[in-house]
Formats: sequence, C-alpha cells, structure tokens
Amino acid sequence: DVVMPQMGESIVEGTLTKWLKKVGDKVERDEPLFEISTDKVDSEIPSPAAGTLAEVLVQEGATVSINTVVARIGEAGGAAAPAPAPVQESAPPPPAPKPAPAPVVAEAPEPPPPVILPPESVQSSGGDMEAAGPLSPLVRKMARENNVDLKQVRGTGAGGRITKYDVEQYIGSQGSGRGMMEAPEPPPPVILGSESRQPAPAPPARAEAPKARVEAMSAMRRKIAEHMIFSKQTSAHVTTVHKVDMTKVAKLRAKVKDEFASHYGFGLTFLPFIVRAAAEALRAFPIVNASIDGANIIYHGEINVGIAVALDGGNGLIVPVIKQADEKNVVGLQRSIVDLAARARSKQLKPDDVQGGTFSLTNFGSYGSIFATPVINQPQVAILGIGAVEKVPVVVEGDAIAIRSQAQLALTFDHRLIDGAMADQFCQKVKAILEGWSEAVL
Repeated sequence: DVVMPQMGESIVEGTLTKWLKKVGDKVERDEPLFEISTDKVDSEIPSPAAGTLAEVLVQEGATVSINTVVARIGEAGGAAAPAPAPVQESAPPPPAPKPAPAPVVAEAPEPPPPVILPPESVQSSGGDMEAAGPLSPLVRKMARENNVDLKQVRGTGAGGRITKYDVEQYIGSQGSGRGMMEAPEPPPPVILGSESRQPAPAPPARAEAPKARVEAMSAMRRKIAEHMIFSKQTSAHVTTVHKVDMTKVAKLRAKVKDEFASHYGFGLTFLPFIVRAAAEALRAFPIVNASIDGANIIYHGEINVGIAVALDGGNGLIVPVIKQADEKNVVGLQRSIVDLAARARSKQLKPDDVQGGTFSLTNFGSYGSIFATPVINQPQVAILGIGAVEKVPVVVEGDAIAIRSQAQLALTFDHRLIDGAMADQFCQKVKAILEGWSEAVL
C-alpha cells in the first residue's frame, strides 16, 4: 500500500495534487509517484516499492489525512499487466465503467439541446456519470458553476473517472454552458434603426471572443493568499529605501567568479554578500531579528534568514531558511542558497526547511526590478528587498561624476515594534558593510 506521508510533526493532512504515474505503469522504488501539497510545502512523493501501479484510491485534488492509503502497487513482471483489471472487475462500483462507454456513444445525439440548458443539465448529468466512477466534490462544483454537461466530458482518471483536469480541458476546448448561454445575446445590441447599415458584423466579433477558463487555486496559492492578507492585517507596514554602492563587491565578484565556479561547482551571485551584511546588521540591531507575541517582544537567539524563492512557471513563492546564517561565510551562504533554491523548485524541501526563520530577504532584482515594497513574513517584523545592481552615473567626492554599480535596498518593517530611526540605522549598517567590503571570498 502507498499512504499519504506525514511531512512534519504539525502536518495532519495533505492534498494529492498530481499523479505522476497511471494505473498499469511500472514504477521503480524511490521513483516519484505523486505530488502533494501541504500548508508548508509542495513535494514529490517517491514509490515505496518497485512494481506496477495497480490501483489509485485517491484522485487528484482530494485532501486526506496522513497514513491514508492512496494507491496500491502490484508485483512487477508478468503479473503486473493483469493486476489493474481484476481490481476493476471484482469491486462492485467499477463494473459500471465497462457499460459506460456504450451509453455515452448512444446518447451522443442528445447532448446539444441539454448543453444550452442551465443547472438542470448539470444535475441530470451528475447522476448519469456515476456509472463512470464516483465524482469528487470539486468536479461536481466545477460542473455546476460552469454549466458543464458531464456526459460530454471524457474521463481520464482510473476506471474512466472524470478529474478536475478533464473538466478544465472540456471548458477550454468546448466552452462551458455559461459561455454558450452568452452567445445568443450579441444580436440585441443591434439597435440602430435607419442607420443599421453594418451592425451585424459586431455581434459575431463578440461571440468569437475566447472563453474564460476557471481553475481552482492550488493549496500553496491559497496559503500564500491567506498569509499575505494575515500579514497586512497584523503588521503596521512601513518601507524605507537606501541606495547602496555595490562597486567594491561587483569588482570582487567579477574578479573571482570564474575561479569560484570552477572550484565550488556553482556560481557566485550578489545575494550571499547581502545576506552576510544583513546577518552582521541583525547582530548589531537584535530588535530587527525579533518577533511580537501579544504584548511581549521575543528576541531570538539565532539568526535564521529566509530567502524567498519564486517557483518555476509562476506557481508560487516559498521561503526556505538558512539556519545560523551569521555563522557562515560567503561560500557557505552561496552553497545554502543554491541548495535550498534547487530543492524548492524540484519539490524536495521538508517542512523543517521553511520553519524557524527570524528575518527574510527577497531578491526581486533578479527579475530586473529596481524597487519594490515587500510584505513581512509573519511572525517576523522585517524583510529586506534587494533591487537590481546597475551601473549608473553618480556624483562622487570632489563633485566629479563616476560610474558606480548601485542597488536599492528596501526594508519593510513592522512599525508596531521598530521605529523609522532604528530601521534606517539598520539599513546604514548593511550599506556600510557592502560599500566597504574587505572580507575575502576564496
């Protein structure tokens, strides 16, 4: 049996977001089998044994408790192929999937009229589709909200079950009932009396507009939304911005980056320099590394810096944490950044990797942004945003103009605890360390 794993002490359930194998597929031990989403991380779950995926018990989009059996793996080899078939023939519900194809074909001529009908078509189709396997509440809800006749949707799930993906594909290609109901509306706008020379072309243009696509938020997206709203409602957000001359760091990086990559196997970016400077500043101003608990201030003994990582494809944002960041040099920080970012994007992070942060950084400069106002990562009281490092003309000593590598650092702080003067002193400390950089890298 394959069960929903426990991804941390505080995790009691998980959402199965995607099956990476289909019933009948061969799987190797430790090969990724399915993806789950919890309120902490998204992860790929490996197969506990080698064999054939014989049965899927939990469909995509379902949320179940830990240790719930989600699938069964049969023996590999000659017995693997027939394994799925007996499962469908022996269980009472599945016998229906066999007759299902025939009725769908037989009823094919009937759908056109019902599709244009409102909710009635959804209700009637819901009952008919039980023959093709039970429908999840999410599928029923999507069908109801989009007036989709489920008799027209081809199920790709186990036993011909209709999944969320199947409904989305149908809505995108065929158009939902709601979209079809809007089609007849264009003619009325032709109210031009004697001047109705060429009003007719307008309605077709509107009718050909692309259909809207409905997609449920992922568990991670919902948690991000809740966390952002909670943070805005909790903290008194204020942002202060300081320009930093990164010329010394830029020249040092340019000088050693090739040797660095050759020696360590990964590149050298500006980020570890800023993390290093921030860690030093947090030592000097421990209140920026604190948090609030009711009417009490918690001064944390460790400096654990979270690094915001944008997931591939715009699929969310996660903040893995570098523990004891103040004890690492530039090489150690860069190694930690590369490791955490890679595991975040490959869904290999563990809940402990995203817990315990006391301060956060977000590097929006990697996407070309020079300035932004980041949102505090609760229950922390500050977050440092890093803009792009750019070469700009700057007035230097003696009223001369010189080219300097410059970046803007934006510190968003919780004004309930940190005053503007303290926030600016913290930024000036970070600025002084970066502008006077003298620490060796290699």
